[in-house]
Parts: sequence; C-alpha cells; structure tokens
Amino acid sequence: DYVFSLLTGYQDPPAGIEIREGLNFNPYFPGGAIGMARVLYDGLLEYEDGTPATTSQMAKDVVVFLSWSAEPEMDERKKMGMKALTLLAILTGLSVYLKRHKWAALKTRKILYK
Repeated sequence: DYVFSLLTGYQDPPAGIEIREGLNFNPYFPGGAIGMARVLYDGLLEYEDGTPATTSQMAKDVVVFLSWSAEPEMDERKKMGMKALTLLAILTGLSVYLKRHKWAALKTRKILYK
C-alpha cells in the first residue's frame, strides 16, 4: 500500500508549504518532500490486451511485481496449504466417525448392575 501510495501520490504542494528546488511534494513520503520525480504518467505505455495505462494501473503492476519478486514461492506455498487443509479435513472427519463408532459400545455399557 505504501509503494502504491508513493507512486500515485504526487501533487502540487498545498498553500503555505515551501518545497526546495529539485524536490517534489508527496504527502505519503515522510516530510512531504521527495527527491524522486514522478515516474508514472497516464498513457506512458501500451498494454497488449488493451488495458488503459493509467497511473494507478501501472503502480498496481509495479506493486504486484515487487510482491512476487519478494516471495516467488508464494503460489507453491498456497497450493501446499490447500492440500494440507484438505488432508486435515478428511482426517478430522475420519477421526470423528471412528470415535463415535468405537465409543458407542462403551458409552451404552452398564458398569453397575443391581
């Protein structure tokens, strides 16, 4: 969210705020003044599928790529997690069935006779 906000948050400084030469105003950067110029503009590139190249779309693409490059194994980990949850659900159902089946005789048995 921070990188997306930083890439899309460039704007003119509000009245009363002085920004030094060579700096740009971005409210999402601590202090509000950042040395990096705005790098994403509407229509900067063309997507093959015809998606409009808005600043927010390009910033989202950058954020998704950075997220993937930080954890390229995330998709494999999610698949493994789903397999583990499926196996646990099957084993839980099996154990509940076996518990009811095995303990049914013991729960209904009389221990004390008169």
